[in-house]
Formats: sequence, structure tokens, C-alpha cells
Amino acid sequence: MDLKEYKEYVNDNPKGYWFKRKLYGWGWTPVKWQGWAVIGVYLVFVLALSLTVDESSPDREVYFTFLLPLAILTFLLLGICYKKGESPAWMWGLPKKDKEENN
Repeated sequence: MDLKEYKEYVNDNPKGYWFKRKLYGWGWTPVKWQGWAVIGVYLVFVLALSLTVDESSPDREVYFTFLLPLAILTFLLLGICYKKGESPAWMWGLPKKDKEENN
């Protein structure tokens, strides 16, 4: 697969999904600016949370100021991906219909 084929796959988005299936494995990749913005906001929040913990933080503080909010943020991210993305499925390369059209 080359970059041209991947670009065609990403641009073939008639339903306007923010996230499309990854080509290999299970999950999503952002394909519209809204998807990239969601990932960016998620990363900013994770970075901000990581600054609340240092090596002298007691375990209880780590659980409630880092791990619990991180889990909540991750569930929110997954919910947005489910709502605004293609239905997830295990993939191993381009979908067959795309391969047949390109051959």
C-alpha cells in the first residue's frame, strides 16, 4: 500500500466521520479537523493531569488526582470516537472493495 491509496481511503468519507477505522488492528484514526481537535484536547488534559503528580505524592492522591480523571477522560474519548467515527472492526489493510476498485 502506498500513500496515494491511504489518502484515497481517508478522503472516501461520505458520512463525514471524524474518525475512521485504523488500517491495521482495532481502533480509530482522526481524519477531519474535529477529530484532531478532540485528540489534541485529550492530550492537553492528560498533560495537565500528569503535572498534578510527583514522586512524593501519596498513593491516594495519585488515584484521585490522576488515575480516576484519566479513566474518565479516556471513556469520554472512546464515547466520542464511537459516536463520531466508523463502527470499529478488526482491519488488516484496506477494505476489499477499495482494493478491487484500485486493481
